[in-house]
Amino acid sequence: QVQLVESGGNLVVQPGGSLRVSCAASGFSLDDYATGWFRQAPGKEREQVSCYSSFDGRTYYGDSVKGRFSMSRASAKNTVDLQMMSLKPEDTAVYYCAASSSGLCGEGGMDYWGKGTLVTVSS
Repeated sequence: QVQLVESGGNLVVQPGGSLRVSCAASGFSLDDYATGWFRQAPGKEREQVSCYSSFDGRTYYGDSVKGRFSMSRASAKNTVDLQMMSLKPEDTAVYYCAASSSGLCGEGGMDYWGKGTLVTVSS
């Protein structure tokens, strides 16, 4: 069964704090897919936070998280993590991981989605 499951969220972090969320894949190998992290804040559209393209081997970050967020992949565990630092209240959102068989980043091309994990940044 193909599945993406996020973990590490569903808690409150203070502004300036750090958090690591993880995504575990089953039923397929992330090595063959582009993998991305997306988020959706209340009342806003979903946006791409970061994405690794298996097409060109590069990792892309949204402007709002550059220098603060870092994405990493662990092939042996078939997981992809998102390390978030210097968190701001505007980072509050449901964070989703997704994978694309095309190897290309972009929300529209993702084949599989996790159910998301809520990250709340608040004092």
